[in-house]
Amino acid sequence: MVNQSNKLITGSEEWCKFIDLSIPAIKARVDSGARTSAIHALNIKTFQRNGSSWVSFDVYPLQNNRKTVINCEAPIHDRRTVKSSSGSTEKRYVIKTSIAMGEQSWDIELTLTNRDAMGYRMLLGREAMKGRLLVDPEESFMFGTLEDSELLDLYRPKNCRNGV
Repeated sequence: MVNQSNKLITGSEEWCKFIDLSIPAIKARVDSGARTSAIHALNIKTFQRNGSSWVSFDVYPLQNNRKTVINCEAPIHDRRTVKSSSGSTEKRYVIKTSIAMGEQSWDIELTLTNRDAMGYRMLLGREAMKGRLLVDPEESFMFGTLEDSELLDLYRPKNCRNGV
């Protein structure tokens, strides 16, 4: 859904995907009170590739599911101190990647952090929404819902062959 200023209208929670990270679906809390976006990442390790600093990390994209894991790598865009909602500060790696919601996609900055204690594996902050989204806090999943069976299919390994 789009309004007169061509901004997407989103609910307070939405399914997103990160094609560059091979993440076909992750439920995000859309939070205009948060400045930066964050994704649940574990086993964060830095390394060098062709003279540039990169980061590898594991994403467990589905809440309460420790079996589904996506191994990711991305160039490091920045490293910032981020203040959490509880008031504590943490130094986080920042990557730039493309997010897709509905039929649209755009580049965002995404911080890597352990969100195990949070209700959502991803937080979409206002910097990522700027100029693109309007939030209707009464709504959810304005771009569609995903059933458990659809999620399992999205995360089923594609390179497995049945039979021979």
